[in-house]
Amino acid sequence: MTLAQPDFASVDDVVTRFAEHGYIADHTLATTVFLQTRLDKPVLLEGPAGVGKTELAKTLAEVTGRRLLRLQCYEGQDETKALYEWDYGKQLLYTQVLKEKIGQLVADADSLGEAVDRIAAQESVFFSERFLAPRPLLEAIRSEQPVVLLVDEVDRADEALEAVLLELLGENQVSVPELGTFTATTAPYVVLTSNNTRDLSAALKRRCLHMFLDYPSAERELEIVRTKETGLTDALATQLVDVVRGLRELELRKSPSISETIDWARTLAVLGATELTAKALSDTVNVVVKYEKDVRRAIEALPRLVDPNATLDEGPRGHGHGHGGHDEHPSPSAASVPRDPDDAEDSGPRGKDVRAGKDAPGRHDDGYYGAVSSPTPAGPATTPPGTPAAVRPSQGSRSFANGFGKKKAVDAPRGRR
Repeated sequence: MTLAQPDFASVDDVVTRFAEHGYIADHTLATTVFLQTRLDKPVLLEGPAGVGKTELAKTLAEVTGRRLLRLQCYEGQDETKALYEWDYGKQLLYTQVLKEKIGQLVADADSLGEAVDRIAAQESVFFSERFLAPRPLLEAIRSEQPVVLLVDEVDRADEALEAVLLELLGENQVSVPELGTFTATTAPYVVLTSNNTRDLSAALKRRCLHMFLDYPSAERELEIVRTKETGLTDALATQLVDVVRGLRELELRKSPSISETIDWARTLAVLGATELTAKALSDTVNVVVKYEKDVRRAIEALPRLVDPNATLDEGPRGHGHGHGGHDEHPSPSAASVPRDPDDAEDSGPRGKDVRAGKDAPGRHDDGYYGAVSSPTPAGPATTPPGTPAAVRPSQGSRSFANGFGKKKAVDAPRGRR
């Protein structure tokens, strides 16, 4: 195996040439790419979806002029889809075409065993490179031209595929039992990506240069948006990046990615947005937020993200006990639902106003809370002022009886509606 000439002169050269192809790499990421090309080691990029892991491999191929080979991993994938397969259809076709030759081969055999032995001696004809169908891993090793091998979302594949990868990652070779071992003539640049849906094996990580890609800083993300020529003005792009970063701080099932920020900018530009308003963003928030609950949370937060100094119109404040029906700021969805004028409960006075009207000093006499207001045979009541007296059994029975009576009176009209 021979190593190609260095593709980058320095780390700064990586930054410059990647930027020329629209990929804004920070110094740490550029250093990792530079070391990959000099140390002949694969790179494992881990991080949330949409932060530029796959795009890095594509840009690396463009910058270096190498052919890109991609293995998209998925659950249940086996090595035949990643390494190689035998072209059984082609083998069968050749068998039919050469049927006459096979007959001649075994025509003078004295026994069935001898005929089988003669055919078995020709197995190498049908299990040769002529009938080998290489898949991305083997193709990257056998390629005579330099390649970039992208193993995308390796965390989605089963652990068995990781074991298959180890030989290639560590030694730049692939073993085919029927044919032997293939070794790369030119070492491929291997880039593995993972969205951290599961932990990868220590053996795989040990063979790779590791890099964790997170969401970029606001300045770098704005620079990325600018390089994509979305059509949005710099002022609006700056404001949009701030809004997206605010959405990422919410408890969303999936935070907006960099690529989705770019899509949102292009969407707003197509719609001719001249300013970012909560309504314009709410109408298009599904471009960056993909789940229903996330959309609701995002729409609630957008007015604050667009204008952090905005003050919301405060409705009547509740009593502050945190009950669902007495929030200090009712949700927009709840406030926008019209009330049924035929509903007796909603068309009457508000409960809060009724309670406030009753809250006046001296509205109850001394016997309201069960205090003894009439003299007993033994003399006047001796209960000190402010001390609650025992409730008589008759009071409790009257209260419950009255309560049930009122409930029936209220429920009766509902049953007739």
